[in-house]
Formats: sequence, structure tokens, C-alpha cells
Amino acid sequence: MDRSNSIAKKTDGDENPEHENGDVKEESIERIFESKEVPPWQKQLTFRAFFVSFVLSILFTFIVMKLNLTTGIIPSLNVSAGLLGFFFVKTWTKFLEKSGILKQPFTRQENTVIQTCVVASSGIAFSGGFGSYLFGMSEVVAKQSTEAHNSLNIKNPSLSWMIGFLFVVSFLGLFSVVPLRKVFIAIAMILGDGLYNFFKVLGRTIFGLYHQLRDKNAQLVLPVGSESSPSTTTLSYDDQRRTQLFLKDQIPTWVAVVGYVTIAIISAATLPHIFRPLKWYYIVIIYIFAPMLAFCNAYGCGLTDWSLASTYGKLAIFVIGAWAGANHGGVLAGLAACGVMMNIVSTASDLTQDFKTGYMTLASPRSMFVSQIIGTAMGCVISPCVFWLFYKAFHDLGVPGSQYSAPYALVYRNMAILGVEGFSALPQHCLTLCYVFFIAAIVINGIRDAVGPKWAKFIPLPMAMAIPFYLGAYFTIDMCVGSLILFIWEKIDKAKADAFGPAVASGLICGDGIWTLPSSILALAGINPPICMKFLSKNANARVDGFLGS
Repeated sequence: MDRSNSIAKKTDGDENPEHENGDVKEESIERIFESKEVPPWQKQLTFRAFFVSFVLSILFTFIVMKLNLTTGIIPSLNVSAGLLGFFFVKTWTKFLEKSGILKQPFTRQENTVIQTCVVASSGIAFSGGFGSYLFGMSEVVAKQSTEAHNSLNIKNPSLSWMIGFLFVVSFLGLFSVVPLRKVFIAIAMILGDGLYNFFKVLGRTIFGLYHQLRDKNAQLVLPVGSESSPSTTTLSYDDQRRTQLFLKDQIPTWVAVVGYVTIAIISAATLPHIFRPLKWYYIVIIYIFAPMLAFCNAYGCGLTDWSLASTYGKLAIFVIGAWAGANHGGVLAGLAACGVMMNIVSTASDLTQDFKTGYMTLASPRSMFVSQIIGTAMGCVISPCVFWLFYKAFHDLGVPGSQYSAPYALVYRNMAILGVEGFSALPQHCLTLCYVFFIAAIVINGIRDAVGPKWAKFIPLPMAMAIPFYLGAYFTIDMCVGSLILFIWEKIDKAKADAFGPAVASGLICGDGIWTLPSSILALAGINPPICMKFLSKNANARVDGFLGS
């Protein structure tokens, strides 16, 4: 803050930090960069930015894909993408600068382009459903369920149709703004937790819109009696400069309309050839409602920093699956519809967040949009290829208890079965347990919000409680050890724990994710680990020792 004051003072040439009228000067970030020219949007899109984006996209796709196929929980990678992008390009430009061949200096706008491209590309690894709805279509996952084993409801992964499917559905958002006996208690908790947070985010969204409308109307009220005139909010220097440049390169409305309609027509014509039960009129209905849901998701994500793309996808599962029916491939149709919806609302939310970053760094909306398109195109090829590497390297992919069990693939398929066959397909007492744990998830969330953040940290999240039903204890132990380390760290030095905790987590996630690349290559080459460790009960261990001793 002191540095900002001193720089702002020096820029204006004042020796006194106050104006002549005695007002203290406002602190400004943009005054620090005032002497630096903002490059036009075309020059923000550089070859080095997209080269670095391509490399980082492969790295982050491996990370997201491993998380997809193990825990199913994907953390936000925006900060990591921006930080690594800055590191690589800054190193590149420093080397060129010392060599005397640097033609264009590295700018924060170029770094924003890299972050946008990487997030768009690696985001396809999540919204593409490789650990959820798309892999849930496969025969491997279908065998773990009790219903819908016919060919109409099964579609095994293939590199060609996966790439084609993603290319058809992933760009629309840009133009819109374990076994069954375990696998339903957890589903009920996940649905309860998700539904609670859905209405929580929806309530905040409506509340925010209401206040915006009320504030706008309040400015129209004339002063009455001794009441003073409504105060006019003046924009700061930062907001004035950011708004001026952000509105300079607007994307024409007709581009969005024409792009959306064109891709919608192409999708309605091609998707039924990829998924036979998914009729063209199902797709048209989805595309009619998708812009509204995309806006809700983008706006809610802006208010709460929580994307509900998977929730909107589950909504499509139940609606389209029930419409198609069990005898007409409703399970496959529901899962495919989930993919269409998730890609639209997820991409719209990502683009809105990127626009926010662009606004803060004076990056042009046009460069953001182009970067998002290029990143999405990268992701449509990189993500299926990375998934295909996992699929061919690990033959037990999707099998419960394996290293890559893809727990959410079975969850999504069972949701689709529920949607088309109703509750009669469930095992005995399953529905009763679902009701109990569904209500429990909502009640626990309500208690967490009621007691406040001081005591909420001692109350477990229903979503986290549900995960061990799918994954077993190994992930729970990892979470317990990590939480214990962070808890002790906070007791020793809370400030450093808060500041460096995310950095430690990012390093562990990135390191663990990077290892999957050499691990996949070794598995494809038929090389197995030289040591295998297994934990046995006391009686089983005694029998093994007896066998080895004989």
C-alpha cells in the first residue's frame, strides 16, 4: 500500500501526498502501469503465449485426468496456470533479452491470454466427462450396475467419436454466456449436498440481482423534504481505466447469435449419429434452455466462485433420460445430454471468469475470446488423447478397488438408470437409506451455515463423507494426514499456513499429476513395479507365512 502511494505520487509529480483541497490521493494499481502502453488485442495473442499454453495444457490435462479417475474432485487450477505461464514466458523473454533478440516485451495481458487458454483446454478434461458421464457409458462401468446392459445403453470409448463429440458441443458455451449396494447412500448424500448448495447459490444470485435492481431504481427517487439527494458513486481511477479499455474491444452481438445458432444446427445434425438414442429434438430443447442456465451458472459462479455445471448436467440426465425411456436407450441418451449441458454451462462460466481476469489486467475481451476458442480446440484433442493413454495403459481402469476406479462414472450411470427406470430398479431398503442420508446431508449443511465459520470447520462436509463409500480408506487417510499437517501448521504460524498452504497443495497435486505421464508410458511398455506392498489381516498373514514356510 505504501509502495502504491509513493508510485502514484511520483507519477503525478506532486511532492505532497494530498491534493490542494486536502483530499488524500486514492491508492491505485493502474497508476503503477500508467507509463506502459497497453498493446492492441492482436498483439496480445503471441506465438510464444500459445506455445507455452499448449505445453501447460498437456501438463494440466494429465493432472485433471488423474483426479477425474481417482477422486473425482477437481480443484481450481487458474492460479497455478497463471503462475506457471508467467514463470515460463518470463524466463523465455529474459533469455532473449540478454541475447539481444527480444522483439516484444512480456506483458500482463499476454499472461492473461496464457491463463485463459490453459484453463479452457484443461477444463475440457473435466467437462468432457472422462471420469463421469462419458466413461459411464462404457461396458466396464455398465457391468458394475444391475440394469441397462443392452447395446442401446452402452457406448465404449473411441478416440474418434470422443474428439468429434467434444468439438461439436464444447464451443456452444462460448457463444452463450463401486458396486450398487454401496454406491446409493453416497449418491443420496452427494445429491443432498448438491441440491442444498444449488439453492444456496441460486438464492445468492437472486439476492444479488434484486439488490442491483433496487440500487438502480433508488437513483431515480427524487429527494423529499429534508432528505438529501441520492449520492452518486464515482468510479476510481482503476475502474475508469479498466472499464474504458474493456469496453473498447467489444464482441459484436451478431457474432454470438450466429455462432450459437450455427453450432446448434451442426450439433443437432451430428450428435444423433454418435449417440443413436439421442434424438435431434432432444438437442434442440437443450439448446433452447442452455443459454439461460449458462447465464445462471456464470452469474452464480461470479458471486460465489462455485460452478454448478455438474448439477445442471444431472438435471439433463433425469429430464432427457425419462423422456427417452428405458426401452429406447434412455440411459445413454441421458448421459449424452448431460455432456452437452455440462460443456455449455461450464465453458460459459470459465469464459466469464476469464473476462473478469481480463478486466483486472486490461486484457482485451477479443483476445480473451480468441484465446478461449484456441484453448477449447486444444482441449478437444488433448483431453481425449490423454484419456486414451490411461484407457490403454491401465487395463483395470474403472474397476472398483483399482488405482483408477473412476468412482463418479458409476454414480452418473446409476443416476441415469434412476431417471429412466424409476425407483423400482433399486435393491430392497435402498430408497429408505437414500431418503435418510439425503435429508441428513441437507441438515448437516444447514447446521454448518447456521453456526458460522468458527464452528463450521469442526462439522464434516457431506460430500467429503460420501467419497470413502466409493474410494475406500486410502484417500481418506491422505486427506486426514494433510488436514493434520495443516492443522498443526496453523497452530504454529497461522499467517504462514494461510499464505503458503495453497502453494504446498498445488505442488503436491502437480507433482502427483506429472508422475502419471511416465507411469502411463511404463505401463504401456509392460513394465511393472519391482515391489508390491499389501496389508493383510492377522489370520491371513499367518496363513501366508505358513505357506511360505512350507
